[in-house]
Amino acid sequence: MTTKHAKSRRLRRRAAVSAVPLTLAGLLLANAVAVSRQEAGATGDPSLPLDGGRVHVRQDGPRDAPPLVLIHGLAGSARWWDPLVPMLAGSHRVIRIDLLGHGRSAKPSGGGYTIPEQGRRVGEALDRLGARRAVVAGHSTGGSVATALAEQRGDLVAALALIDSGPGLDAFVSDGFVGRLLFVPGVGQLLWRARTDGIVRRGLDTAVSRPGYEIPQELVDDVRGITYHALTATSRAADDYLRRRTLPDRLAALGTPLLVIFGADDRRWRSSSAAGYRTVPGAKVELLPGVGHSPMLEDPQGTAARLLPFTALHAGKPTG
Repeated sequence: MTTKHAKSRRLRRRAAVSAVPLTLAGLLLANAVAVSRQEAGATGDPSLPLDGGRVHVRQDGPRDAPPLVLIHGLAGSARWWDPLVPMLAGSHRVIRIDLLGHGRSAKPSGGGYTIPEQGRRVGEALDRLGARRAVVAGHSTGGSVATALAEQRGDLVAALALIDSGPGLDAFVSDGFVGRLLFVPGVGQLLWRARTDGIVRRGLDTAVSRPGYEIPQELVDDVRGITYHALTATSRAADDYLRRRTLPDRLAALGTPLLVIFGADDRRWRSSSAAGYRTVPGAKVELLPGVGHSPMLEDPQGTAARLLPFTALHAGKPTG
């Protein structure tokens, strides 16, 4: 009996040990499904009910001034433009839009995140606001959205300004160690569930290069507020858009006046790739020394000094 009992105990222990990996795998799978299905409604006021969900919009400056539209990048929000807006609002009707899935806009668990859809939604918002012949500025992935808007609605876009928007996937450098882990199935969702301010800050590390610059807490809060699905769906959509055709190729076919601003020390996109935009007829390319991926945060004065003369030259007639 003793031998049988001992053998039985060993078999039970082996079964228990064997069950551990299966249990962990099940928990990882369950967490991955739950995290990937998370969604959230719009929290910003005012917001516009648009195709796909409510989208938060902010406006600054005189309503009868020439419109200047600012579109943030992946995992960003309208607040990424805060340091720059006071320098623009004196002479422009500054319109900032939180893209679907970002900031204080709705974050559905389904579709609506392709770059053409995001561009079309921005155009719909401008129609609702009565803005015409706007200069549209996009940061990083926001530059792709601005380009898609110009492709679809040349009647709305007087000129484009792209800020650290990689021209094609071959120019991409890195989104950092944390960023890479987020796209590993199972691991990414687990990391997302456990994200803290510290993890988010490490993920944002490559967004700036200026020594001593610290990402403001409200931008960390915006990243923590985005859903995993919105982040990864937008990232995949951005890659797909560039994979199909590079931004310079798209823009060369449009004939839209173009300004390209790039931080010389960008750690996400090779700053030398900005030269690729010189294939666009009439494009003006500016490199900002000592600045990384986010010039409007790291050097708002220098960014405004490049942007304002361009908008003064190309802004459409004031709209009411």
